Amino acid sequence: MKEHDKFIKRCIELAQIALENGESPVGSVLVIDGNIISEGIEKSKHSKDITRHAEIVAILNAVENSYDLSRATLYTNVEPCILCSYAIRHYRIKQVVFSKYSGELGGTQEPFNVLTTSIFKSWDTPPDVLFYKKGD
Repeated sequence: MKEHDKFIKRCIELAQIALENGESPVGSVLVIDGNIISEGIEKSKHSKDITRHAEIVAILNAVENSYDLSRATLYTNVEPCILCSYAIRHYRIKQVVFSKYSGELGGTQEPFNVLTTSIFKSWDTPPDVLFYKKGD
C-alpha cells in the first residue's frame, strides 16, 4: 500500500536523524485517520535512559497531547522490542507496521511475543501486526 510506504519512509528519515545523533537508527510515527499525530526517534544513549526507544518517545508525545491511541497505527522501521510491545498493548494501539525484524528480543516472535500473544486475560486482543516490505 502506498500509504504504508509514506509512513515507513518517514520512519527511515527519523532513523537517519537518530543515527546522526549517535543513536540506534530507529524512527517511529503514530498515525490516526491518515495523519501523523506524533513522531519519535531513538534517544536512549543521549538521555542515558534505556526506555527512550523511538516507539516509546512517539507514544509518550501522543498521550501527553491527550490522544486516545485505540484507533492509531504505529509505524516503525524496526520490529518493536519487548519493552515497546508492552507499551503498545498498554495504550491499546490498533495496528503496528514495521519493516525490519529486530531479532531474538522482538515482540512478535516466541518466546517473548508480548505484542502478538492472546494469553493475557487482562489485555484486549492484540493489535494487527504487519511486517511490511516496500511495494507490498
